[in-house]
Amino acid sequence: MPETAPLAAVPPIRWTPDRAVKPALWPTPPMLQTLLRGLRGRCPSCGEGHIFNGFLTVNRECGTCHAPLGKLRADDLPPYLTIFVVGHIVIIGMLLLEQTEAPPLWVHTAIWVPLTLALTFGLMRPIKGAVVGLMLRLGMLDAPPESFGGGALPAPRRPSPRR
Repeated sequence: MPETAPLAAVPPIRWTPDRAVKPALWPTPPMLQTLLRGLRGRCPSCGEGHIFNGFLTVNRECGTCHAPLGKLRADDLPPYLTIFVVGHIVIIGMLLLEQTEAPPLWVHTAIWVPLTLALTFGLMRPIKGAVVGLMLRLGMLDAPPESFGGGALPAPRRPSPRR
């Protein structure tokens, strides 16, 4: 059997991610200022433009600084935080009222149902604005589909005909 030369050890090629910090094309203020601007319903980046185009619809971009507000997907966190805050306020109030006065059930209903609705609708928009500001500050923009695989998504496969 003929002898073969040993294979040269080739070091493996390792992929390393690009960790360079790319500067944003819009202003990036400090975290607290960004959150407060979002709570007020203003653009978290410049503080001049509006975040919302309607009650909870986020503008595509800021009219002043052109920050891409529409690419920030604040889907589930604002309702969760609103339920958390309103629930703590209402439950603590209900328990305190029940322990001190023990009113009939209709009094609880007359107080807590309207208060719950008012707090929920009153806090949803500021909380969503703060979440949009947080996401903009952290750079959590919605990535286009091309960035997941290097190209466009493949077309769905059609099932082959049965024979």
